[in-house]
Amino acid sequence: MFKKILIANRGEIALRVQRACREMGIKAVMVYSEADRDAKYVRLADEAVCIGPAPSAQSYLNMPAIISAAEVTDAEAIHPGYGFLSENADFAERVEKSGFTFIGPTPESIRIMGDKVSAKQAMIRAGVPCVPGSEGALPDDPVVIKRTAKAVGYPVIIKAAGGGGGRGMRVVHTEAALLHAVQTTKAEAGAAFGNPEVYMEKFLQNPRHIEIQILADQHRNAVYLGERDCSMQRRHQKVIEEAPAPGIPRRLIEKIGERCAAACKKIGYRGAGTFEFLYENGEFYFIEMNTRVQVEHPVTEWITGVDIVRTQIAVAAGEKLPFTQRQIQLRGHAIECRVNAEDAYKFTPSPGRVTTWHMPGGPGVRVDSHVYANYFVPPNYDSMIGKIIVHGDTREQALARMRTALAETVIEGIQTNVPLHRELMVDASFVAGGTNIHYLEEWLSQRER
Repeated sequence: MFKKILIANRGEIALRVQRACREMGIKAVMVYSEADRDAKYVRLADEAVCIGPAPSAQSYLNMPAIISAAEVTDAEAIHPGYGFLSENADFAERVEKSGFTFIGPTPESIRIMGDKVSAKQAMIRAGVPCVPGSEGALPDDPVVIKRTAKAVGYPVIIKAAGGGGGRGMRVVHTEAALLHAVQTTKAEAGAAFGNPEVYMEKFLQNPRHIEIQILADQHRNAVYLGERDCSMQRRHQKVIEEAPAPGIPRRLIEKIGERCAAACKKIGYRGAGTFEFLYENGEFYFIEMNTRVQVEHPVTEWITGVDIVRTQIAVAAGEKLPFTQRQIQLRGHAIECRVNAEDAYKFTPSPGRVTTWHMPGGPGVRVDSHVYANYFVPPNYDSMIGKIIVHGDTREQALARMRTALAETVIEGIQTNVPLHRELMVDASFVAGGTNIHYLEEWLSQRER
């Protein structure tokens, strides 16, 4: 096992990984930007290294600075968390070539699964169902593009091969709008991701967003840890996640989960990963794989009892998974609300000084956050400042616990989206379960009328 790990991230995930290290008797080195000098996890670290000024490009995305920090502190491995460099194959490669262990998949796996086109092709070969669409990247030939769209059937969606975070996608309803949409998305993709390739898929009208969590080791063992429903989202950004997904038969989950685990064995995947699907009319359609730990991993941890971050570290050190698929048992229901420093309904960022910070507690309540009273939320990064997660024996109990937890939550000095969560927890459609990915945006637009 490693004696010292460098954590190349910030915010709540940096604290989460630090806690796992402490539990395992591993020293944690924190890197931080000048904006995060007073962060809780920096103060609690065994060692901390400033890697640059506030802008991400000069700090958390600065590969030489991170690797230098690992060198000067004699760290043995680097945990990338999520976001920033966590799915950057070049970074993973540089980490390995510099003599450190990258706590994540191999650079080859990240490259295959990070490119949406190659990921889709790999999943088709592995027998994982995919959304009908183009077989690969769209060519420049307008005749072929039109023929493909006609075969798939309108509406279609044009997606950037190297995209992520809900960027680089455009829905097309008619042939007249098709070629312009393809060209515009290509230009955006080239500028945003350094890869102008785009592909086409059938645009599903009312799907749910269901994801399968997997864990794999270096010995060709892989398991799936049930599913999560992440359909409550706005502009492709998740707001609420829960596990298990309400109303989906277990036999369907087991069938798709087994295929995901088999696909991991086939491509030699290691570490934590998430297969994301659209689910409509009883069918699953693969859309992408996240080759890292997810923001919403706590809901899976709670219903399975598996510590995903701890397992990530263990398999990176060469250990075998400590459980088999048969030993994975789902218990109860968990819900996570992402707490963001933003206007609850306009979603404008609200950085600044937190004057009051009171988090909920009690049975079945977990809070993952690096924030404290008098903490300054910097304007330079993502607006998420924490997560409130609850667990109950049933979904009804979990909902009741989340309502209580949100009622107890007091954050002053900045605006947060807690009022939005309070409303959604009593919304009839959400309480019934099974809302689709468009529900929240439609709910918000009706609220404005």
